[in-house]
Amino acid sequence: MSIDVNPDWWKFLFDDVYLLTDARSVCNETLTRREVDVICELLPIDVNQRILDLCGGHGRHSFELCRRGYTSCTLLDYSKTLIDKARSNAGEYNYPLETIQCDARKTDLPPNSFNHVLIMGNSIGYIQEPDADMKILAEAHRLLQVAGWLLVDVTDGTVIKNSFNPSAWHEIGDDTIVCRQRELQGDVICARELVVSKQDGLIRDQTYSIRLYTPDRLAELLVQVGFRQVKV
Repeated sequence: MSIDVNPDWWKFLFDDVYLLTDARSVCNETLTRREVDVICELLPIDVNQRILDLCGGHGRHSFELCRRGYTSCTLLDYSKTLIDKARSNAGEYNYPLETIQCDARKTDLPPNSFNHVLIMGNSIGYIQEPDADMKILAEAHRLLQVAGWLLVDVTDGTVIKNSFNPSAWHEIGDDTIVCRQRELQGDVICARELVVSKQDGLIRDQTYSIRLYTPDRLAELLVQVGFRQVKV
């Protein structure tokens, strides 16, 4: 049976349950530190330059940059739940972090506003419209200053296809089980996720989809929207 996905799934899936089901990556401080190490190695970032964490969720990379002394980070995400969490944490730790809730395809921010734009954590490929990712990348290009840098962190679609497993599950603590059934439809993975509490029963039954990119295809998109010197 084909998995039927609501095209607007990305507007409501990234909530407190997501922070629970994906905690192994998105709430892993050690992993986040290693990823920010890579950011600092790949990009010529100065602590006073303006950095945009685009589609940055609850701000794990922005917070780590703030901890390292970077003073001009902006976090942008569509999810109100994640942005609210980021705002609360930024206030608690007194981080110099600006937070914005909006669609990454049209931010309404002034052009040439940032020295660097980050799109981390496999945060493209969610919107089903064929040109959605191109619009996000084009917006990143518009927001960058001349000679600015974009860093995009995505999973290699070729690797995913070659090691594709239609079923996966894991336990969270002693109470919660996450089960995912997946199918590959061309360059898109469609999935159904069930989250079950042993005590309280079904927490979530949700479908979603993610478009896969090969390195060549992603580089091609970046060139199309105006980026140069693209390195994979």
